[in-house]
Order: sequence, then structure tokens, then C-alpha cells
Amino acid sequence: MTYDLFIGDRTFSSWSLRGWLMLDVFDLPYRTTLLGLYSGTLAADLADLAPARTVPVLRAPDGAILTDTLAIAETLAERHPDAGLWPSDPIARGLARSMVAEMHAGFGALRGECPMMLAFAWQNVPVSDAVSADVDRVCTLWAMARDRFGADGPWLFGAYSLADAFYAPVAARIATYGLPVPDAAQAYVAAHLSHINFRQWRAMGLAKTYDPFPYRRDLPVAPWPGPRPIPAHAVDTGSPENAACPYSGDPVTHLLETNGRVFGFCNAFCRDKTVADPAAWPQFIALL
Repeated sequence: MTYDLFIGDRTFSSWSLRGWLMLDVFDLPYRTTLLGLYSGTLAADLADLAPARTVPVLRAPDGAILTDTLAIAETLAERHPDAGLWPSDPIARGLARSMVAEMHAGFGALRGECPMMLAFAWQNVPVSDAVSADVDRVCTLWAMARDRFGADGPWLFGAYSLADAFYAPVAARIATYGLPVPDAAQAYVAAHLSHINFRQWRAMGLAKTYDPFPYRRDLPVAPWPGPRPIPAHAVDTGSPENAACPYSGDPVTHLLETNGRVFGFCNAFCRDKTVADPAAWPQFIALL
């Protein structure tokens, strides 16, 4: 019983991030297929997934095709009632659903003027009144959920829920564009940037390079404001300490070096996602 999730480029596709978090955080079985969101092949890639026109798309084990993140969220919650996707308290669950619906339908200025981009941070970003209004509303919603239901953890309703999956790209936008928010909201943003699942998604995105780079701006850049990664880089030669890839178990063919030590992986993607953020991968940290 495995879901098939079809996504766009991880560094830029905020909707794909939401869909992936719903499956990955809650340990639901899935396979991922990356579609050509920026290569011009998206329509052809979606040909067998009608009526889909955008990403993400989820194909359920019974063949059902879900083409919208809200539909994906409700279907997963319906099919996996014990997974804890929504808060268990009915009042909290009602607020969570309302917040997700508002995120799904609103905040057009924030989406349009600050597209998700996880490679680095921009500096000196001009912020329009419309974006400021959207951010203020987001912070109001976050504070309401945290004050009423967030005492038992760092997330909106204490434990991680679908509401956090939907607001993860908003947290990323606040980080990328340096949007000013109150301290409590900044702490919630930091929780996302430190979240192991979010870090893995970002690291996988950084394994792909772009020329030209989408959404390029004539602004100075700064390092990503999340946890500082362990320094690592790809190398062509060396004697790896491991004979098998820590992810697949297959023989190693690609190498990285960190702190004078060399480790091997079965392909460039496994190596490059690890180079991007070694500490995001428990299988690799076990080798260290």
C-alpha cells in the first residue's frame, strides 16, 4: 500500500513541499517522482495523471488521483485516522482546518511577491504593504493557535499537524526574504528550518543546479538562515571508509570528503544531498 507522489523542483515548489511533508512526517508509505516543472515537460509528464495540471499529484494505492494539496490532506486524514494528521481535540481541529483553508486560498501578495526559494537568503528585500498585511495576518493566526493549543510542543497545535505542513512554505518565505515578524513567530520559523524533514527536502533540492536560476533578483544574498551544515564537498578520488551506500546499500561510486574523511555513495544524488546538509541524514551521521 504505497502512494505515488509527483512533485516539482524542491527548491521552488511550495505546493510540492506541502504534499511531501504530509507523507514523510507522518511515515506514510510513498514513492516520489520529480516532474519537469522548469524544463518545459510538465504537461507531458502529467499526461497519465488526468485531470492534473499542476504539482503535486498523489496517486493512491487504489488508483485514485488527487490533484490538490487540500484534497490530498483530507484524503490522507480520512484513510489514516490514527496517524495524527489533524489535532485530536475537535476545537483545535476546527481551527487547524480553518487555518489550512485560509492558507490554501489566500495570501496572494506573499505568494506572488515572495516565491519560495530555499537555496539562500535575500538581503534588503523591499516589502510592499500588501505583503506586510499578509505576514501580519499569518502571525495573528500562528499566535492564536500557539496560545490556545501549542503548549505541548513547538508546532502550531503542539504536535506536528497538517497545519504545519501547509505553513512550512510560509516559514521558508519569511526566512528567505528576511520578512520582519514578532519573536514568537520567528521561533516558529526556526522550528521549521531545524525540522529534520524540512532539512532533508531542502538538501535534496540543493542537489540540483540551475542555469539560469529561477526567480533571480538584483539583491545581495546571505547564507541560508537555518542550521549551519557540517562542511562537506564532493571529491573524485579517495579511499572511502564505507563500501556500501548508507541509503541504498549498493556499492559506492561517488565520494564526498568531510573533515579529512572520505565516504562513498551509490550515485551523485545520494552524495550531493548529503554534501548539502550532512546532519540532515541519520544514515550518514551513523557513519560518522
